[in-house]
Amino acid sequence: MTNHIPTPMSDSQIAQWEQLFQAHVQEIETVDAGHDINHIKRVVKSAKQFCQAEQANMWVVLPAAWLHDCIQVSKDSPLRSKASKLAADEALKILSECEYPQQFLAEIHHAIMAHSFSANISCESLEAQVVQDADRMDALGAIGVCRTLLVGAGFGNPLTFHEDPFCYDRKPDDQAAIIDHFYTKLLTLKDSFQTQAAQQEAKKRDEFMRQFLQQLEQEVT
Repeated sequence: MTNHIPTPMSDSQIAQWEQLFQAHVQEIETVDAGHDINHIKRVVKSAKQFCQAEQANMWVVLPAAWLHDCIQVSKDSPLRSKASKLAADEALKILSECEYPQQFLAEIHHAIMAHSFSANISCESLEAQVVQDADRMDALGAIGVCRTLLVGAGFGNPLTFHEDPFCYDRKPDDQAAIIDHFYTKLLTLKDSFQTQAAQQEAKKRDEFMRQFLQQLEQEVT
């Protein structure tokens, strides 16, 4: 895939397309509290910031960020690993119907495919890296803590496991307790970011989560 940047997307074009994309995603039935319209908006915000910092192609990044969850699959569904492909295919239908420039569709499809942690697809373009980093960033920091608590509670999981709640001497299991999710996934994410802009932000958010866990441990043990 090429990283050639065509005529930059103007502010008026961004506003025009964002209005259309937001109108669509607001109609999506969310599968959990961590993947609502506010999650999508946060991903878009980060994606735009990283896109500008890395001089990526906004014509690819903007629709991919808005539509990356246009098809949602529950985390406990056997189709979970296919969720990003389903969303990518649906995004192309949406973009074709609204006559989005066709020369960007293949790269948009790839960026949506590659954004998912569970899909484990390598990014083949800077734009895919930007979208993946933006989506992954929403799992870190204060918002990462909040989303973890919301989603874990939605599954009916307890906050901490009754024995060794901070996983010093046992293997973490986020099906057993909400806090375990930090050890199974969230604290492993910092080094997975690919753009320099995202790496800097991820480091700060990772430090916040570790401080949160230290404070929580002092209060509950």
